[in-house]
Amino acid sequence: MTSIDFYFNADDRLQVACRLAGKALKQGSRMLIYAPDADLASRLDALMWTWPAIGFVPHVKAHSPLAAETPVLIASGEETPAPCELLLNLGAECPPHFERFARLFELVDTSEENRQAGRNRYRFYQERGYKISSHDLAQANE
Repeated sequence: MTSIDFYFNADDRLQVACRLAGKALKQGSRMLIYAPDADLASRLDALMWTWPAIGFVPHVKAHSPLAAETPVLIASGEETPAPCELLLNLGAECPPHFERFARLFELVDTSEENRQAGRNRYRFYQERGYKISSHDLAQANE
């Protein structure tokens, strides 16, 4: 069963997404980042070219011909290329086919709209018996 990690109180969800993608890369895992909003996906793509400042997280769109050999993929649709064991959700809804992944990362920022959507997703997973771990990013920055 998929294990789920909620990261909440994120100042900048895209920065956190980059940090988690970098961590997955260092651990030798493949990650799919679900960004259903095309503008959000483009901003994430641009940020990943410059983050971290002294490094690089190899990434492509999920439908790219290079997807099979790239460790971090960005998807805006329901594509679920294999084998990716990690899924990071930047959408307001539960990502499609999340149960195909070993781990799901949910990022929730401080906006009321995003917090409410995060609560709804948390409740959805909890009602279905998924193991959920919570990480308060506000406390991590103190």
